[in-house]
Amino acid sequence: MKLEVLVLPVADVERAKHFYGGLGWRLDADFVAPDGLRVIQLTPPGSEASVIFGERLTTAAPGSVQGLHLVVDNIEKAREELLARGVEVSEIFHDAYGVFHHAGTEFRVPGPHPDRQDYGSFASFSDPDGNGWVVQEVKVRAPGR
Repeated sequence: MKLEVLVLPVADVERAKHFYGGLGWRLDADFVAPDGLRVIQLTPPGSEASVIFGERLTTAAPGSVQGLHLVVDNIEKAREELLARGVEVSEIFHDAYGVFHHAGTEFRVPGPHPDRQDYGSFASFSDPDGNGWVVQEVKVRAPGR
Protein backbone atom coordinates (compact mmCIF):
# COMPACT_ATOMS: atom_id res chain seq x y z
CA MET A 1 0.00 0.00 0.00
CA LYS A 2 1.07 3.55 -0.69
CA LEU A 3 -0.31 6.72 0.78
CA GLU A 4 -1.70 8.55 -2.24
CA VAL A 5 -3.90 11.47 -1.16
CA LEU A 6 -4.55 13.60 1.91
CA VAL A 7 -7.78 15.59 2.11
CA LEU A 8 -7.38 19.15 3.38
CA PRO A 9 -10.38 21.03 4.72
CA VAL A 10 -10.34 24.59 3.37
CA ALA A 11 -12.80 27.49 3.51
CA ASP A 12 -11.86 29.15 0.22
CA VAL A 13 -10.98 26.74 -2.58
CA GLU A 14 -9.52 29.33 -4.95
CA ARG A 15 -7.35 30.82 -2.19
CA ALA A 16 -6.04 27.35 -1.30
CA LYS A 17 -5.39 26.56 -4.97
CA HIS A 18 -3.41 29.79 -5.32
CA PHE A 19 -1.45 29.15 -2.09
CA TYR A 20 -0.37 25.60 -2.92
CA GLY A 21 0.25 26.46 -6.56
CA GLY A 22 2.42 29.32 -5.30
CA LEU A 23 4.53 26.77 -3.45
CA GLY A 24 5.40 25.27 -6.83
CA TRP A 25 3.15 22.25 -6.38
CA ARG A 26 1.93 20.59 -9.58
CA LEU A 27 -1.77 20.97 -10.34
CA ASP A 28 -2.97 17.45 -11.20
CA ALA A 29 -6.73 17.95 -11.29
CA ASP A 30 -9.43 20.59 -11.02
CA PHE A 31 -12.88 19.36 -11.88
CA VAL A 32 -16.49 19.84 -10.88
CA ALA A 33 -19.03 17.01 -10.88
CA PRO A 34 -22.66 17.61 -11.89
CA ASP A 35 -23.72 17.64 -8.21
CA GLY A 36 -21.29 20.47 -7.33
CA LEU A 37 -18.50 18.30 -5.93
CA ARG A 38 -15.26 20.09 -6.75
CA VAL A 39 -11.89 18.38 -6.47
CA ILE A 40 -8.51 20.06 -6.79
CA GLN A 41 -5.40 17.91 -6.50
CA LEU A 42 -1.85 19.23 -6.15
CA THR A 43 1.42 17.37 -5.63
CA PRO A 44 4.59 18.71 -4.01
CA PRO A 45 7.72 18.43 -6.19
CA GLY A 46 9.27 14.98 -5.86
CA SER A 47 6.35 13.55 -3.89
CA GLU A 48 4.28 10.50 -4.72
CA ALA A 49 1.49 11.66 -2.40
CA SER A 50 -0.84 14.56 -3.17
CA VAL A 51 -3.31 16.77 -1.36
CA ILE A 52 -6.87 17.35 -2.46
CA PHE A 53 -9.39 19.94 -1.37
CA GLY A 54 -12.54 21.37 -2.83
CA GLU A 55 -16.26 21.72 -2.37
CA ARG A 56 -18.38 19.00 -0.73
CA LEU A 57 -15.26 16.89 -0.15
CA THR A 58 -15.05 16.71 3.64
CA THR A 59 -17.02 17.68 6.71
CA ALA A 60 -13.84 18.49 8.66
CA ALA A 61 -13.44 22.09 9.80
CA PRO A 62 -11.13 24.25 7.67
CA GLY A 63 -7.68 24.41 9.27
CA SER A 64 -8.21 21.35 11.45
CA VAL A 65 -5.44 19.23 9.90
CA GLN A 66 -2.15 19.59 11.77
CA GLY A 67 1.28 17.97 11.62
CA LEU A 68 1.53 17.21 7.92
CA HIS A 69 5.20 16.63 7.06
CA LEU A 70 7.24 17.60 4.04
CA VAL A 71 10.70 16.00 3.99
CA VAL A 72 13.68 17.92 2.57
CA ASP A 73 17.41 17.26 2.46
CA ASN A 74 18.37 20.85 3.35
CA ILE A 75 16.23 22.63 5.92
CA GLU A 76 17.89 26.04 5.43
CA LYS A 77 17.39 25.97 1.67
CA ALA A 78 13.78 24.80 2.02
CA ARG A 79 13.02 27.58 4.50
CA GLU A 80 14.60 30.18 2.21
CA GLU A 81 12.51 28.91 -0.72
CA LEU A 82 9.31 29.12 1.31
CA LEU A 83 10.15 32.67 2.41
CA ALA A 84 10.92 33.63 -1.20
CA ARG A 85 7.45 32.36 -2.15
CA GLY A 86 5.86 34.61 0.49
CA VAL A 87 5.13 31.93 3.08
CA GLU A 88 5.30 32.84 6.77
CA VAL A 89 7.54 30.03 8.00
CA SER A 90 8.96 29.56 11.49
CA GLU A 91 12.60 29.74 12.32
CA ILE A 92 14.39 26.40 12.13
CA PHE A 93 14.07 24.45 15.38
CA HIS A 94 14.70 21.11 17.02
CA ASP A 95 12.90 19.50 19.93
CA ALA A 96 14.20 19.82 23.47
CA TYR A 97 14.16 16.04 23.85
CA GLY A 98 15.49 15.28 20.37
CA VAL A 99 13.20 12.40 19.48
CA PHE A 100 10.45 14.13 17.50
CA HIS A 101 8.84 17.53 17.77
CA HIS A 102 6.06 18.07 20.28
CA ALA A 103 2.75 19.66 19.32
CA GLY A 104 2.72 23.41 19.73
CA THR A 105 5.85 25.47 20.37
CA GLU A 106 6.64 24.82 24.04
CA PHE A 107 9.54 22.39 23.48
CA ARG A 108 11.06 24.07 20.44
CA VAL A 109 14.74 24.91 20.69
CA PRO A 110 16.04 27.46 18.17
CA GLY A 111 18.29 26.19 15.41
CA PRO A 112 18.77 22.85 13.71
CA HIS A 113 19.51 19.71 15.70
CA PRO A 114 22.99 20.23 17.21
CA ASP A 115 24.37 17.09 15.52
CA ARG A 116 22.28 17.69 12.37
CA GLN A 117 20.73 14.33 13.14
CA ASP A 118 18.37 13.14 10.41
CA TYR A 119 14.71 13.58 11.34
CA GLY A 120 15.74 16.14 13.99
CA SER A 121 15.51 19.62 12.39
CA PHE A 122 12.23 21.33 11.55
CA ALA A 123 10.45 24.46 10.38
CA SER A 124 6.71 24.97 10.28
CA PHE A 125 4.08 26.93 8.40
CA SER A 126 0.34 26.99 7.90
CA ASP A 127 -1.83 27.41 4.84
CA PRO A 128 -4.30 30.34 4.78
CA ASP A 129 -6.91 28.22 6.59
CA GLY A 130 -4.53 27.17 9.38
CA ASN A 131 -3.78 23.61 8.24
CA GLY A 132 -0.35 23.03 9.76
CA TRP A 133 2.74 21.77 7.94
CA VAL A 134 6.12 20.74 9.29
CA VAL A 135 9.23 20.70 7.11
CA GLN A 136 11.65 18.03 8.34
CA GLU A 137 15.27 17.55 7.30
CA VAL A 138 16.28 14.03 6.31
CA LYS A 139 19.54 13.49 4.46
CA VAL A 140 19.78 9.70 4.91
CA ARG A 141 16.51 7.86 5.32
CA ALA A 142 16.03 5.17 7.92
CA PRO A 143 16.36 1.59 6.59
CA GLY A 144 13.31 0.49 4.65
CA ARG A 145 12.16 4.05 3.95
